[in-house]
Amino acid sequence: MISPASAPITAPASTATRGRIGVLLVNLGTPDSPSTPDVRRYLNEFLTDGRVIDMPAAVRYPLFQGIVVPLRAPKSAKIYRQLWDERGSPLLYHGLDLQKLVQEKLGKDYLVAFGMRYQKPSIEAALQELRDAAVERIIVLPLFPQYAAASTGSVQEKVMELVKDWWVVPSISFISTFADDPGFINTFAALGLAEMQKRDYDHVVFSYHGIPERHVLKGSHKGYCKLGSCCASYNKNNRYCYRAQCFATSRLLAAAMGLNADQYTVTFQSRLQSRLRDPWLQPYTDEVLKEMPAKGIKNVLAFSPAFVADCLETTIEVGEEFKEMFEQAGGSHWQLVPSLNSHPMWVDAVADMVRRN
Repeated sequence: MISPASAPITAPASTATRGRIGVLLVNLGTPDSPSTPDVRRYLNEFLTDGRVIDMPAAVRYPLFQGIVVPLRAPKSAKIYRQLWDERGSPLLYHGLDLQKLVQEKLGKDYLVAFGMRYQKPSIEAALQELRDAAVERIIVLPLFPQYAAASTGSVQEKVMELVKDWWVVPSISFISTFADDPGFINTFAALGLAEMQKRDYDHVVFSYHGIPERHVLKGSHKGYCKLGSCCASYNKNNRYCYRAQCFATSRLLAAAMGLNADQYTVTFQSRLQSRLRDPWLQPYTDEVLKEMPAKGIKNVLAFSPAFVADCLETTIEVGEEFKEMFEQAGGSHWQLVPSLNSHPMWVDAVADMVRRN
């Protein structure tokens, strides 16, 4: 006779013991408004993050809070006022739209929350929403296609910092990179092909947000990274190398759009000027585009595949500032491909990534 204590369990666990699966979508952040005080508050939080500015705290805080941010905030506020529209900050409302649509796609067995790494809605508030709902586990998706310690890594660190004080911590998993995800690639390619149907382009530029070279080297697996031909393939040794991921995304996008290697260029934008002569990933987009018209490249289609929602770095920097530079250098047409935002194909891609994890 088998005692009750040793009897095998054959029936599935009761659904009463299982909660929904929590999904936390996270993007970088945005000021509450384009006013100088709100922009200053946002920049203070962003630029004192030790993963963004990897200086000792004793140097970082007085330098940026005392000098850099007060000087930069009024200029940034002026640019944010160009970006703001009737719905407010595009990065925020596109994120909220995505949250709503992914929730509808995943259904009642999931609870999708949205937070920002800096400012509001906060990661803390989003996690609390999931905690209050007693979710069974949490899947965290930082909305940065290519892993970087200053973006995805910062989100992961913040999440772990917040949940360490919970008495009960559910299972938590991170989707750390989706640089080569088919749904991500196919959505961007579809948007690019739609633009290519409107006119003929001489060349395509894939412009990624820049990071300091030292950030790449600090994360190199056993010294694999040489900031060169090592990025020609995407493999287990450079899986989390930001530069390698950017080139991998570009190769896949080019293939999906039928481009050969001579028809596109990979560049890096948004570098901070440094008096310390600290090199950032190259080539720099602003320098490359100025040379193109003299080479006979007069019509350019530009992507910004490091971002999944339109924001200051896409709409203003790539869409307007680079366009002006290109035309001043003799170019005829510079066209930004819109970001993924809440495109139906992107909603499907996010839902699929969640289900697979």
